[in-house]
Amino acid sequence: MLLFSCKSNQKKNEILTNDNSIKTVAVNKDYFISENIIGEIKEEKIKLKGVETLCYVITTNSQATEHQMGPWCPRHIDEGKEKAGIWFSEGKVYDVSGHFIANLDEFYKDEKWKLFREDGSIKVTESLEECLGAAKPNVEEAYHNYCVECLPDYFKNQTTTYTIPINPMYQENSQRFGRGGIGLAFNGVKFDPPAPTHAILAAHTIAPLDDHGGHVNPHGGYHYHAVTGSTKEIEQSDVHAPIIGYAIDGFGIYALADKDNHMPSYLDDCGGHSDDIRGYHYHAGAPGGNQIIKCLHGIPGEIKIQE
Repeated sequence: MLLFSCKSNQKKNEILTNDNSIKTVAVNKDYFISENIIGEIKEEKIKLKGVETLCYVITTNSQATEHQMGPWCPRHIDEGKEKAGIWFSEGKVYDVSGHFIANLDEFYKDEKWKLFREDGSIKVTESLEECLGAAKPNVEEAYHNYCVECLPDYFKNQTTTYTIPINPMYQENSQRFGRGGIGLAFNGVKFDPPAPTHAILAAHTIAPLDDHGGHVNPHGGYHYHAVTGSTKEIEQSDVHAPIIGYAIDGFGIYALADKDNHMPSYLDDCGGHSDDIRGYHYHAGAPGGNQIIKCLHGIPGEIKIQE
């Protein structure tokens, strides 16, 4: 199955206008980890929003190499954070330890929460079938009150192809993205929009991220919802934060804090700003925010997932 994802909710007839007063910097394909790329990065001219655009076409299998993927769900309420991933609420990050899961009813002030059995074992999706039943917006009732864990091996044959403008085109008006990816890290793993926490929590489920900010779903494999410093970074010649990947519109995504651990003093509606060296670029949000970037200020490329 081939899934197409265009990264914009821009109205069909809206006129796109470039703001040439904003400096832009071309995508550097050498930043990507070559071992994680399927074939070679190609250059192709593609029409994006009616504009013929020179793009890089990058195909990956969305398998991280710099770090282990997981763990996500502990198996018993006595297990500590070393066997668990993380979760987020109201801007804060929490370890999904057995203790955390045992007290979800108090955490969410809802007595319907109970992800563990009488013997203390935790209800976890343990197979591809269970993953498919739980890791979707309408969680099957059989998997309510479960810790949802899908393994990368379930979808190891999936490939993801990114089409990204080589020379990003800054647009004055920002564009919201849909449910597809918003960009990629240098290891080829997709950066995704916010996790759909409302649907997850409505079924009294938890779908933890690992400590690297990623988890797995059936229609995209392993992907990131948070930036935690686990992936390849390109240090800057000044004190500025390192670049960690690219958004689907071709603008760089940088870590939040600089070398002195200072945060940017001003970011726009998408989480971006401009300087004389990097031009316009984004900064990843804090891990607890469930939002790497908030929107796009460039003409977006496309993402295609081959299942």
